[in-house]
Amino acid sequence: MQDFHNLRAWNEANSLAISIKRLTSGFPKADYGSLRSQMVRAAELIADNIAEGCGAATNAEFARYLDMAIKSSSELENQIERTHGYGLTRDRDRQRLAGHVCDVRKMTWGLHKKVLAAPQNPARP
Repeated sequence: MQDFHNLRAWNEANSLAISIKRLTSGFPKADYGSLRSQMVRAAELIADNIAEGCGAATNAEFARYLDMAIKSSSELENQIERTHGYGLTRDRDRQRLAGHVCDVRKMTWGLHKKVLAAPQNPARP
C-alpha cells in the first residue's frame, strides 16, 4: 500500500480531470450533456483508479486498477476527438488535452509495468 499523492501519474491524472471539468462546463447543456458527463467521468476514473489501486492488497490487484485507468484514458482521448469533430473545441485545445491524456497514459503504463515487476508485498493483516 502506498500514498497515491506521491505518484506522478496520479498528480497528472488529477490535473487532467480538473482541466476536463473546466472544458466541459462551457459545453451547451441541451445537446451535449451526455458527452460532458461521460468525459468528466472518464477523466475522474483515471485518477480514481490509480488512487484506489494504491490500497490494493497485491501487486496484481494494483495492476488491475492501473489497467482500468489506462482504458479510461483511451476512452477520454476518443471523446476529446469527438468534441473537436462537433466543433466544441479548437484544434490547439484538442491537441493540448489529447497530449495530456497520452502523457498520463504513458505514466500509468510505466507504473503498471513497474508494479508487475516488483516483488510481491507480504500479506497485510
